[in-house]
Amino acid sequence: MKIFTGIPASAGVAMGKAFVYAENEIPEIPCFTITKAEIDSEWGRLQEAYAKSVEEVTALYERASREMSQEQASIFQAHLFMLEDVDFHEQIKEHLKKSLHNIEWVVWEMARKIGQELMSSPDPAFRERAVDIADVSRRIIGHLLFVENSRSSLAELDEDVILVAHNLMPSDTLVMDKSHVKGIALDEGSRTSHTAIIARAFNIPAVLGLSDFSKTIKDGEIIALNGTTGFVVLDPDSQTLAQQEDEDKRQRSQRDQLIALRELPAETTDGHRVTLKANIGLPEEAEQALHHGAEGIGLYRSEFLFLTPGKAAGEEVQYNAYSHVLNVMGNLPVTIRTVDLGGDKIIPEFLTHDEKNPLLGWRAIRMSLANPALFKVQLRAILRASVHGNARIMFPMISGIEELEQASALFDEARSECKKKGQPYAETIETGVMIEIPSAAMIADILAEKADFFSIGTNDLIQYSLAVDRGNEKVSYLGESHHPAVLRFLKRIIDAAHERGIKAAMCGELAGDPMATAILIGLGLDEFSMTASLIPQIKKIIRGTSLASCRALAAECLYGRSIAEVRAAVQKWMTDNV
Repeated sequence: MKIFTGIPASAGVAMGKAFVYAENEIPEIPCFTITKAEIDSEWGRLQEAYAKSVEEVTALYERASREMSQEQASIFQAHLFMLEDVDFHEQIKEHLKKSLHNIEWVVWEMARKIGQELMSSPDPAFRERAVDIADVSRRIIGHLLFVENSRSSLAELDEDVILVAHNLMPSDTLVMDKSHVKGIALDEGSRTSHTAIIARAFNIPAVLGLSDFSKTIKDGEIIALNGTTGFVVLDPDSQTLAQQEDEDKRQRSQRDQLIALRELPAETTDGHRVTLKANIGLPEEAEQALHHGAEGIGLYRSEFLFLTPGKAAGEEVQYNAYSHVLNVMGNLPVTIRTVDLGGDKIIPEFLTHDEKNPLLGWRAIRMSLANPALFKVQLRAILRASVHGNARIMFPMISGIEELEQASALFDEARSECKKKGQPYAETIETGVMIEIPSAAMIADILAEKADFFSIGTNDLIQYSLAVDRGNEKVSYLGESHHPAVLRFLKRIIDAAHERGIKAAMCGELAGDPMATAILIGLGLDEFSMTASLIPQIKKIIRGTSLASCRALAAECLYGRSIAEVRAAVQKWMTDNV
């Protein structure tokens, strides 16, 4: 018996035979020089490959639309956008003319370059876009080289299995026979990967990020997989199998109990109400937010609309995406963060921009203010979509009042442009500030004069406050959310908001951390926004405690001298109250 540990990506327990899937690799891609006279013929070959690829992906999209939710179908819709993106085509054509290499090599080079840049981001959601690019380019190159994109082995499973692989492309997960796939174990991937999304949609337990697990195991070997804890056991004994079965029953019962809280308010035992919202990156995640009892969208990460190769998403694409979420959420508030790109979030359009310290550089609101025309495209799209629901706008990485005033002025310009064109929009749209830089925390009282609300981005606030690069494995452990300095920053921000009569929200990872819930309530946080699936668990903690108890804990932690003291206090509170 041997135990492996990975990333818990889809909850549940599965046991059975392993099916080790080795994808059909494209053979070595030839590279040779062509003449200028051959450019047109190479380009013609690519157009034929494009046409065949579009036909295949359209079929996959239609099948996904029938068999899955819109969230999963959108994966293949994104592939169609890539295949049909005119600017991406022009980039390839330009590279073809300059390099004078055969078209297979040009496509592979372009995909490799973009993929490497995306994979360099510590943000798993951005790394996942590299998988999309690899899937699409593999399909195109397969047609150029006349290699079949067969996935029959996954579509024709004739018994229940635990699927084991190095990684899966979106097209692999669509065609696999999900009735026979009882669990998934991959060497690569994360909770935001397409495999994880589809696994959760079909309630298939999954553990990802297992390094070289697929090389360790053979077809037919028995494994037990726990998608909640991230453990995979190779050749489990009878006792382990019995324990896993009991764990499966317990997890199912616990999930049912948490979902039962969906209609109940997030209210402490002494009547103090807070609001629980969801963070989303894709429009289709709005349905899941409602399913888990979200009272709105506290963070809609709009940058995911900008990840298709080519130029940034146009006004109509953005308008449709925002409108979809607003329509789904009805009267519930939807907070759209204006594009937060740069730093560790890279898109093809900005690949040429080289910075020594990107996390301290040209990113987020700085990039938007430097590109007012592009920024106003997004603001107009949000304004137009606002008639479909309760839209709010949030500006990221504000460091001082000047940036907030400039962003507000451009918002006013966008509103005037909509008015001139006769485009309707909501008369009242709240605009807020993400507090994620120490300077913003220190002048929160000044920013509160111009903002309708605050939302604390703890991921960056912790990183900047403690001088810790969260993407650097050597120091990331120092990025402690329970550091007394972080807690004092939070207290200062929340108090400044309340003194000005506005609400203080939080959309960083800390908002969904059960070990922080009581402290945040005690500090006075009004709204928590998190991954939708975490809402029931956080709500259960809130409904089982009192405001007085939370305030006592927060007061104790604010005066803690070290991380260890704070964590000890929280652990004791959790033991006594949860």
